[in-house]
Amino acid sequence: MEERPACVGFIMDGNRRWARERGLPTLEGHRAGYETLKSLVRTARRERIPHVVCYAFSTENWRRPEDEVSYLMDLMGEALAELAESMRGEDGAVNVRVIGDESRLTNALRDGIRRAEAKNESENPLTVWVALSYGGRAEIVEAANRVRSEDGRLDEASFERFLWSGEMPDPDLIVRTGGEKRLSNFLLWKASYSELFFSDTLWPDFGDEEFRSILDEYGKRQRRRGA
Repeated sequence: MEERPACVGFIMDGNRRWARERGLPTLEGHRAGYETLKSLVRTARRERIPHVVCYAFSTENWRRPEDEVSYLMDLMGEALAELAESMRGEDGAVNVRVIGDESRLTNALRDGIRRAEAKNESENPLTVWVALSYGGRAEIVEAANRVRSEDGRLDEASFERFLWSGEMPDPDLIVRTGGEKRLSNFLLWKASYSELFFSDTLWPDFGDEEFRSILDEYGKRQRRRGA
């Protein structure tokens, strides 16, 4: 078996285009995208990948129409509860962790985050990290503000402790769907040595077979990390 990554990041692009191509409301694309995420989380668990990071809602996404943002926030609350409660099976449940600027979230959603994270157990084989109201630049700026009172000289390791994603492992592999070839402000610090894969498939159509093909290709790459 080829080497599997310890942490996989997903930039889940193409939900709205998927809906438009089918003459459906935009919101239906987001719902379909969530179903894809659940399927891939199960696949990651079967493949014994211990960490998955999904780019659920960026800091820039707040500029979208109000009804779409409201729907997405409701979907996030539902998703967090379902991931924490229902994604259980013979291989164990999943842990849920949320990273991002929670100050812009409703009290109800913040409470939902705390309830989901309270169910985490150390023996669960997979942690799903949800990047919600997240931006890579905002994360670094917030970390810099947090360390202003720190005494002494910082190094990379000590600075990283102040990131929203500080407790998350660096993603070995980042997959972006939807045909675009950029990170779009996703995990700018953590992605320094990530292997990048870009797929033309719209996120709701991204399935287990393509994911496993990417995992196989990842296993063949030589990760020199500058050496």
